[in-house]
Amino acid sequence: MRFRSRNLKSFASLSAFVLSFMMLPTVALAGEADVVNATATPTGGDTWRVEATVRHADEGWDHYANAFEVLDPQGKVLAVRELLHPHVNEQPFTRSLGGVAIPPETAFIMIRAKDSVHEYGGAEFRIDLPAQ
Repeated sequence: MRFRSRNLKSFASLSAFVLSFMMLPTVALAGEADVVNATATPTGGDTWRVEATVRHADEGWDHYANAFEVLDPQGKVLAVRELLHPHVNEQPFTRSLGGVAIPPETAFIMIRAKDSVHEYGGAEFRIDLPAQ
């Protein structure tokens, strides 16, 4: 009987563990928004066009990638591209942002994305800029 009792306790513990994961909200499954690729193209003067490819397990209006930012080496936000709707069936997706003013002495920029639940924290992407 002792063996059977121990097995039942183990089964009950395992069942509770599995059920606890099944009951987690789906929001936790989507994770953070990652920038998986990006480019920067000079468009004249100190302005650039930045394209970012973002991957996020968008789940609809409650949890989706809703912006990407262009940052200088010190972390100052140079520009923001708002993403106005979920991209549930388009992953990863690429969007651009024109007219980004980047000072000529800037060696590189960082691109980061945010989502409507976690905000920031996913993978960022570094773009080294040519010396001007």
